[in-house]
Amino acid sequence: MTVSRSTVRTGLFSFALREPETSGGRRIRRLAQTLIAVAALSGTVLTSVEALAAKAAAIIVDARTGEVLIEQDADAVTHPASLTKMMTLYLTFDALDEGRLTLDQALPVSAWAESMSPTKLGLRAGQTIKVETAILGLVTKSANDAAVVLAEALGGSEARFAEMMTRKARELGMRNTVFRNASGLPNMEQVTTARDFATLSRAMLADHPKYYPYFSRRNFVYGGRTLPNHNRLMSRYEGMDGIKTGYTVASGFNLAASATRDGRRLVGVVMGGKSAVSRDNRMAALLDQAFGKPHRSPKDEAPLVASRSAPDDSAEGDDEVETPVKAKPVRQTRTVVASAKAPAPAAKASRWGVQVGSYSSRAASQKALAQAIKQAPFLLRGAKHSVVESKTGGEKVFRAQLQGLDEKAARKACSELTRHGHRCTTITVAEKM
Repeated sequence: MTVSRSTVRTGLFSFALREPETSGGRRIRRLAQTLIAVAALSGTVLTSVEALAAKAAAIIVDARTGEVLIEQDADAVTHPASLTKMMTLYLTFDALDEGRLTLDQALPVSAWAESMSPTKLGLRAGQTIKVETAILGLVTKSANDAAVVLAEALGGSEARFAEMMTRKARELGMRNTVFRNASGLPNMEQVTTARDFATLSRAMLADHPKYYPYFSRRNFVYGGRTLPNHNRLMSRYEGMDGIKTGYTVASGFNLAASATRDGRRLVGVVMGGKSAVSRDNRMAALLDQAFGKPHRSPKDEAPLVASRSAPDDSAEGDDEVETPVKAKPVRQTRTVVASAKAPAPAAKASRWGVQVGSYSSRAASQKALAQAIKQAPFLLRGAKHSVVESKTGGEKVFRAQLQGLDEKAARKACSELTRHGHRCTTITVAEKM
C-alpha cells in the first residue's frame, strides 16, 4: 500500500486532529496518526519540494519610526506558523497589565490543550501550569499545548481567542492577517504578511517593553529538562535579542527578529525560508545591509506612510510537526529597496491631522487620544479630538484622530509621538472622510 499526502488529506487528516469521543474514534485516530507518520517518512523529498515552494518575503523596518528600509514582496499572503504565538503573547501581556492574569496564576490544562501536536511541553489534562511558565514555553520551546492553555484562559475557547487575536490585529494595523488558532499549527485560513508581522513586532516593543526580555531567554528548565530557544540566530548575531521562529510545510521557515546597534533598533521579518540555516543567514544579511544605511537625524525623519502602516484596513509550528497544507497562491515575488517618498500633494492649511490608532471601542480610541496629548501637549494643544467610526469586515472600528493641523504641525507632532514609541500616521481630511 502506498500512502500519499493526498490520501492523508482526503480521508485521515481530519480524524487525526479531532479529539476522539468514542473508542472507535480513538482507534481511527491512532490509525490515522500511524499513516501520517508513514507518509511523513516516505515523503521526505516531497516535504523538501513544498518547503522550497513556500512564499519568500522579507521586510526590515526601523523599530522607532516605522521607516521601511528593505522589503521583498512584504505584502504577499502566506502562513505565519509559530509567529502566531507572538499575538498570543501580546494578548497575554495585555491581560497581565490589566490585572486579568498574574504571572504566578495557575491555569488549568484541558484535554484539547493536551491533544496538541508537538512541539509541546507535554502537559496533561487536569494539571495546571503557571502563566509565566506558559509564556516561557511559548518563547523558547514554541509549545503548542501551552499556547492553548493561555488561549482558553483568556477567550474561554481557542476559537473565541482566535477571534480576539484577529480583532487585535486590526487595531494594530495588521491589514491582511487572520488567526484561526493560538499556536500557528496549520490552518489554510490562518494567513498573514511579512509587513503585518513587522507591525506586530514594533507593537510588542512599544506596548510591552517590560515583558519583551522574555524573548531573549536562551533556555528554561521544565520537567527536569533544559529547553533551548529555537531562535539560534541570537547566539551569533550581534545585538539580536528576540523575537520568534516558526515553521510548517506551507509557510517555510519564518523568523521575526529585532536587533540593536549603536543605539538604533531594527525589526526584521523573513518568511518562506528553505531551511532554518538559510533563513537565519538571510535575516543576518538583510539586517547588516539595513544597519549600513545612513541613519537620518530626527529633524529629517518622515512620519509613517498611511498606505503602509496606518491602522485602517479595508479587509479583513520551529518547529512543529508538519502537516500537508499547501501554500495559498500569491503574486510574483519582487525585491524593492525602499527609497525616499516623493512629497505628497500639498493640502490646504488646517486640513491635516494625525491618527494614533484604530480600536474596537470608542473608549479605547479616546484613551489613545489622551495618551497622545500627554506625549506632545504643545504640538497638539490646538488639535480637534475626533473618533471616526467605520466598518471593517462587518465590524465597527474607531479611529483615534487629532485633526485641524497644518501639514508642518502634523508631521512634527507625528515625529514626536513616534519618538516616544506611539504609533502615529499623518492624515488629511480628504484621505479619511
